[in-house]
Amino acid sequence: MSDPCKRGAAIYVDVDDTLVHHARAAPEPIAHVVEQVRRLHARGFSLYCWSTGGADYARRVVTAIGLAECFTAFLPKPTILIDDQEMSVWVLKAFHPVSIDDASVDAYLP
Repeated sequence: MSDPCKRGAAIYVDVDDTLVHHARAAPEPIAHVVEQVRRLHARGFSLYCWSTGGADYARRVVTAIGLAECFTAFLPKPTILIDDQEMSVWVLKAFHPVSIDDASVDAYLP
């Protein structure tokens, strides 16, 4: 199978209630999502972490759970998109954290 990086696969991963739960004083990692991020990173996917809390918040939380090395960049979650294409024509797959247990790494290929 071809290298996902060469095929342009970029995966954006949210922080709150995707990578971590905030039920306690410190963020609690969601283990199966953390492991999937590690598998995707090992396969060569470009991973970007984002949050409505902003880039610094995303970096801080991900660093605290030991995943920072898996991500290419940390970003604020967008609220406005300026693009020449309508989102309806994008090849975009969405995975809910609950479904990640059943998703193989190959399911993320475009």
